[in-house]
Amino acid sequence: MTKDVIALTERMPDALSVLAGLLAGGPDLLIESAGEGAVVQLCDAEGRPLVSIEVPLMLQVPGEAVRLLGPGAELSGDGPVWWVEARAAAGMPQAEQLAGAFAARLTMLLGGRVWPPDAPGTVGAARPVDVSGITAVPAPAAAQPAVDMLTDKAAVVLQDRPVVPMTSWLSEVLRATVESDRSLQIVTPPHCRLSTPTRLLLQSMPARWVVQDERCGYYDGLTGAVLTWQDEAFAPDRGENGETPVADAFTETAPTGERQLSVSFRTLHRPTADLVLGGALEAAWQALTGGLPAGWGTSEPAGLTWSRRQLTELAYERAPRSTWTVVVGTPDRPAVATLRVIRTSEGVEEDITLTVGYGPGEEIPFEALPGLAEELVTRYGLTTMLCQLREARRDLSAPPHYEHPPLPYAFVLGPAEVQEAGRDTASRTPLKERPVQLGPSARPGFYYALGDAETAESWTALEGLLRHLRGAPPA
Repeated sequence: MTKDVIALTERMPDALSVLAGLLAGGPDLLIESAGEGAVVQLCDAEGRPLVSIEVPLMLQVPGEAVRLLGPGAELSGDGPVWWVEARAAAGMPQAEQLAGAFAARLTMLLGGRVWPPDAPGTVGAARPVDVSGITAVPAPAAAQPAVDMLTDKAAVVLQDRPVVPMTSWLSEVLRATVESDRSLQIVTPPHCRLSTPTRLLLQSMPARWVVQDERCGYYDGLTGAVLTWQDEAFAPDRGENGETPVADAFTETAPTGERQLSVSFRTLHRPTADLVLGGALEAAWQALTGGLPAGWGTSEPAGLTWSRRQLTELAYERAPRSTWTVVVGTPDRPAVATLRVIRTSEGVEEDITLTVGYGPGEEIPFEALPGLAEELVTRYGLTTMLCQLREARRDLSAPPHYEHPPLPYAFVLGPAEVQEAGRDTASRTPLKERPVQLGPSARPGFYYALGDAETAESWTALEGLLRHLRGAPPA
């Protein structure tokens, strides 16, 4: 299993402190760069990487390290934290010690702590790690620095951390695998969970979460299907009857009373010079949490303080390419959003999914949804919105066992989509409740209540509504 070691420092790593860390293996190791300079690698005498080190990331968002690493990652003080990630080559104890010694040296010089605190190499880090005579396994020419095994069908990444976030290097691996017609396969022990952004991307891409299990070997952490390694990739195992069994570990769950409310919506704007993005997400965040987002970034951890202006500038710099970002909240009210900005022939589109976590007994603000829909229609160019409720963890991470699928609570149609469907069609539906008109009567949107999100009847209501809006006959 590849080992990730993270230095959380109180002061910014400078050239001298990073150099002191790099010398953890003595002066004989080679230093190379990869990823257009974004990654520094300590290599053996043949130039093969032992440890890959990411560029330091400043975290200005309180609680972001704890969200991904657990309570042991919290530092004292109110200032920013610097996150420096070192990734040791798989199956090499000396490489693990080298990564730990590098992180420990940084924290000795700059203050802070190492995660995990018991990482090999952190004790006695002042002495160089003995790496004499060790060599790394050659990496395929097409492999990314974070890929542990590359085949013609899959890029396999090994992870062992409390929550697997969509880090910059993991998002780069995902991009590269899609471009090369491969599948990204993340392999973890059973105690690992996925962050919401990682789960959403894995579900929408050719990717798989592979969980190690002592009883069946491996299974899919999102579906429970038992997996085997075949034809250069993990794939569902077919039993004698041709069906794929479900791992026992996946089904061993108990209700917790925790829930998640998700709103997924799209907005469309004219590409004017004064356009500032992020307003629709702010409105949704305010309606559902009572506050504003705390931070954002193009990967996890999300280190930047929330800023609509900076988000807009980044999207304009990357246009016409799309821009994908993560937005996070405060520890007291877990909330995470993904926001993709896309330049289309019709204008500038924001594709947003905001998920908010609630514990047992916490009230879910269903009553805020019609007002939010009204604001999005009248001020932010809403096209569609789907509101869903699911039984899932309050901290928004996804464990490798069964979670109930989300149930729809409400659907919203924006003015342009109402015009396309026809106003009479949009206003007269087979639903039990009449839709709520949103915005001006000359160009309205509609809010459709689908039930209480407690039973599968909500899906039946949504499917019937969509068929009606498309002009299809009832099922």
